[in-house]
Amino acid sequence: MPKVDVLDLNNSKVGEVELSDAVFGAKVNEALLYEAVRHYLAGKRAGTHATKGRGEVEGSGKKLWKQKGTGRARMGSVRSPIWRHGGTVHGPQPRDYSYRLPKKMALGALRSALSVKLRDGQLSIISAFDLNDHKSKNFKLTLAKLGSPNKVLLVEAVENRNLELSSRNLEGVELVKSHEVHPYHLLGAKKVFLTQAAATKLSETLAKSAPKSATTANTEAAS
Repeated sequence: MPKVDVLDLNNSKVGEVELSDAVFGAKVNEALLYEAVRHYLAGKRAGTHATKGRGEVEGSGKKLWKQKGTGRARMGSVRSPIWRHGGTVHGPQPRDYSYRLPKKMALGALRSALSVKLRDGQLSIISAFDLNDHKSKNFKLTLAKLGSPNKVLLVEAVENRNLELSSRNLEGVELVKSHEVHPYHLLGAKKVFLTQAAATKLSETLAKSAPKSATTANTEAAS
């Protein structure tokens, strides 16, 4: 199991925590990461695009000229799709772009994303975000002590009102709960700060759904 240093808000080491190797040291599956990001972005699409058909555009429905005898092509309405300013045929209509991603794929992508961040040194464990107030300027100084870049993800396991209020107005800082964190959040951040409680919770929860290694399976079969 990988051991990770636990830091306080002054960026000083205060301990260590053991994390599940199946969660924070998993083999990175780039295909799963792609599918997870695609699924997340599809769910965020508004899908409010719309075009007007011939029954919705402005214009009279009167027949423009008689059917025969004029030498011109027959035409029934100025709103015809073949006319300028006419209706659109088979144009986009409001729709829901979201779709279901299998749970195993979603959890596998989350394990891969956490492993990538730990491998690349972009993940740190904070003992707790015990803030004295909810002022954004004070929290910005705290992040500066932790050496945070311009895109930061904070993952908290419990309700923390001071953290929520102090971080919501800071550009490039995003706060999510541990049960709501998504690979899209992790991959989009240059630095991820997990509280010790959140890291432990993710480690225990995701380890239960992780596929068993061949070594473990062979050991169980032999016993």
